[in-house]
Amino acid sequence: MTAQLPLTPQEKRRHQNRETARRSILDATEALLVAEGYERFSMRRLAKRCGYTAPTIYHYFGDKRGLLDALLDERFQLLVDLILAVPRDADAAASLRAQLAAFVGFGLDHPTHYLLLMEPRPVDSPPAASAERSRSLLEATLSQLADENRLQLDDIEEAVQCIWAMLHGLVSLRISRPEHPWTSSHVDVCLDILMAGLVASPRRNHGPAAPAPKEST
Repeated sequence: MTAQLPLTPQEKRRHQNRETARRSILDATEALLVAEGYERFSMRRLAKRCGYTAPTIYHYFGDKRGLLDALLDERFQLLVDLILAVPRDADAAASLRAQLAAFVGFGLDHPTHYLLLMEPRPVDSPPAASAERSRSLLEATLSQLADENRLQLDDIEEAVQCIWAMLHGLVSLRISRPEHPWTSSHVDVCLDILMAGLVASPRRNHGPAAPAPKEST
């Protein structure tokens, strides 16, 4: 196998310039989307904000959808990494509780990223690959609970939607009202209530049932 030659100083400089340009364009895209939303987003506005021309932006990302998908995929990957870092517990309920806490922690620690991820997308836009990955991780834990007869909803999709609605309400409210005197246990209490509605306690194994007494003749 032929060894790869080291980059020349000129190649290193070009690579660094490409990464700098790409990073600047993505950061400006995120800021513009959060400030004005998808409806008002345009490549002209972006070019004005980031300082790169529209042809340069197209060169790096192909088209508008390629740019938006690259940004969303990168931001969702942060959430995927947090969920993957959650230790897998023998108790699926403990794993689910930790995954939900990771989602809330991501939203509160990265409010700009969170607002971007929750911004409505065009109907024909496919979900980012990392968004599908984060969903599949959650569904795997819910499926394990369903297999153990501990999921209190018959439909995993319904469980996912309930989780999304309740966690989004929790995170978005705290982001929009940072001045409110939230209690230190607020997040934990909300997650405990959500878990109580989703997950049943494990059934205890009391051994085989005793035989019914024989009727006297």
